[in-house]
Amino acid sequence: MGVIKISNLHKIYDESKIPVKAVNGIDLTIKQGEFTAIVGPSGSGKTTFLNMVGGLDVPSKGKIEIDGINIGNLPPRQLIDYRLNNIGFVFQAYNLIPVLTAQENVAFIMQLQGKGKNERNKIARELLETVGIGDKIDRRPGDLSGGQQQRVSVARALASKPKFILADEPTANLDSKSTNELLDLMLKMNKELDTTFIFSTHDQRVMDKARRIITIDDGIITSDVQKN
Repeated sequence: MGVIKISNLHKIYDESKIPVKAVNGIDLTIKQGEFTAIVGPSGSGKTTFLNMVGGLDVPSKGKIEIDGINIGNLPPRQLIDYRLNNIGFVFQAYNLIPVLTAQENVAFIMQLQGKGKNERNKIARELLETVGIGDKIDRRPGDLSGGQQQRVSVARALASKPKFILADEPTANLDSKSTNELLDLMLKMNKELDTTFIFSTHDQRVMDKARRIITIDDGIITSDVQKN
């Protein structure tokens, strides 16, 4: 079904014995197929929140349930497997492997899933065609523009057929043309595949495309607006 249910979520960092409350008691439900932007100023807690939803960071208190599974209770190995098979990530810095081609970067996630070489290369080529850079499959990240690298990142996120894609400031390094093309692509994937997209952003262009805007400030939700 693909439902994220977050209850009383906290994250407290102990900086030199002075606690810093990055996330301070969030309750939230995100349903399958949503296209949601988490917004707020720098230091508001939105990236920390997204990292906890993705299982990259551990809550200090509270729980995150995905389809009834409390991911905070999963042993480390099971959590890695859960992320691998259920959650795709798109990062501001792309996080592509520089020595691998675009096709190899996309195929790598499927290699971790145990798919055979022919299958993963076929899917990687199809995904790169889908995101509009099928002619760049043999290029390494250093030979691609920022917009092209982010398209590879989106293709890689989709390769595992995840229920959710978490995108942390995915447009921060892109110009307006690349941003609009990327967001239109993500909307297309959202509609065609019913993949849930959750963005951390302060980019107005992302907010304009989002169908739900959740504002976080000082670690708490201050606004939750559902657009028609």
